Amino acid sequence: MVIFEHTHRVQYKQEFQRAFTPLEVFGVAFSIVGLLPSIASVLSSSIQNGAQVAMVWGWAVASLFILAVGMSMAELASAAPTSGGLYFWTHAYSSPKWRNLLAWIVGYANTVGSIASVASIDWGASVQVMTVAIIATNGSFETTHSKTFGVYAAVVLSHAIMCCFGTRVLARLQNVYVALNILLCLAVIITVPVATPKELKNTASYAFGNFTNLYDWPNGFAFISSLSAPVWTIGSFDSSVHISEEASNAATAVPWAIVWAISVAGILGFAVNVSLAFCMGHDLEGLMNSDTGQPMAQIFFNSFGQKGTLTIWLFIILAQYMMGSSMLLAASRQTFAFSRDGALPFSGWLYRMSSFTKTPVNTVWFTATGSILLGTLALSGTQAITAVFAISIAASYIAYSIPIAARWIWRKENGWSPGAFSLGSWSGLCAFVSVTWMGFTSIVFCFLTTKQTNAEDMNYTAVVLGGVLALSIAWYYFPVCGGVHWFKGPVPNVDRYVAREWVGVPLRVAPGDGERVAIVDSIKPERE
Repeated sequence: MVIFEHTHRVQYKQEFQRAFTPLEVFGVAFSIVGLLPSIASVLSSSIQNGAQVAMVWGWAVASLFILAVGMSMAELASAAPTSGGLYFWTHAYSSPKWRNLLAWIVGYANTVGSIASVASIDWGASVQVMTVAIIATNGSFETTHSKTFGVYAAVVLSHAIMCCFGTRVLARLQNVYVALNILLCLAVIITVPVATPKELKNTASYAFGNFTNLYDWPNGFAFISSLSAPVWTIGSFDSSVHISEEASNAATAVPWAIVWAISVAGILGFAVNVSLAFCMGHDLEGLMNSDTGQPMAQIFFNSFGQKGTLTIWLFIILAQYMMGSSMLLAASRQTFAFSRDGALPFSGWLYRMSSFTKTPVNTVWFTATGSILLGTLALSGTQAITAVFAISIAASYIAYSIPIAARWIWRKENGWSPGAFSLGSWSGLCAFVSVTWMGFTSIVFCFLTTKQTNAEDMNYTAVVLGGVLALSIAWYYFPVCGGVHWFKGPVPNVDRYVAREWVGVPLRVAPGDGERVAIVDSIKPERE
């Protein structure tokens, strides 16, 4: 029996097991946000570019814009839930003249962004492991880029092994991830103010109003730069889109997973930042230059002491580790979907499903290998690995903005039909806000950290991301064998029936050979 879903006039076999419940779909998106460990990884950016004002109000501002992006994406996910997601929507809703090229660009940007997200999350985990070693040895342990990279490579490889497990195992793990992340945030929100010594507690006016710029950019630009922290933290929410073909009731579960993941992260993250703002004292440079190497770790050390900090930091590492496994899971599904349509090198090898685990093992290892190679940038300096964090944002925002914009630019010819989740009359305004926001932030994140820089401290975001996209476009237009000669966007991999339009509803048995087809009850399947 062949099972497949039809998505905007393209049919795919049902190759994955639909083992993810709506809560577990939410769990994928929320666990990748990994609130507390993510804030710990990027807190230094907030402190150096505005301190408390950046932490509290920068978070609030960015959360609202990110929610707009999520709601625009949720509409698309409800109308056409498929693992290909972003590049699939681009092809479906763009002008016939441009759809192949735009889908190609979005597919590569999404793939690069997903790999960079795995790299940035797992690099954060390896840095946090080093922090534990420093705290446990009272600062005598010496960290180096090579040691951190060794831990990083081990983390990525362990995630690759995990993501080769069966779908049901990966789905059930998401419940654990959600519970741990929420409990960890609540523990910090409650216990840090209680445990912090009185002399380190800040007044409300200082916690909500102190602005300190430790760099040489003007204050306004410094605040804008601080937005990279919440943007990176509340990111990769398209992960739930990439498991659409493994989710039950995907047309409803996926869009609401995106909206709820962003909303819960925004509220809890704001509370965490407020708690830290009240309990971090006034010595900001001391936090930045502490032996722990992590401002949040030093805040905890000041409040809980060595043993308490070690205890909570081990849970932070566990939560960050879970983030990485969920991100690699989602990234491998994006790679699988893109290779299904023949767009990636070695697509014939990548587009294979393990007969034992029913998971795309080859794409898991391809994504993991790409993440390790991208992580080698860390060996050249701190700013190089910081660029990986920025690449994960900029590449993802390119991939997010194009399908959202295409739906409206060519709305008169793309036959848009909303799904179960729809913003109605607010849809156009939300799309405009989200695309404008993503374009603005993507440009900002390519700027230098400081006005005065050198090769080691250079921002490599534009170089690496631009280079990859330039190579992908060059390959598209390459003479004779380039994608322009053969890439036609999403390609159906079944040829028995043709459904007339996307429905995203439960399957029913079609007449004939007993094959099951996703169709509206009132529409009969047609022979090709």
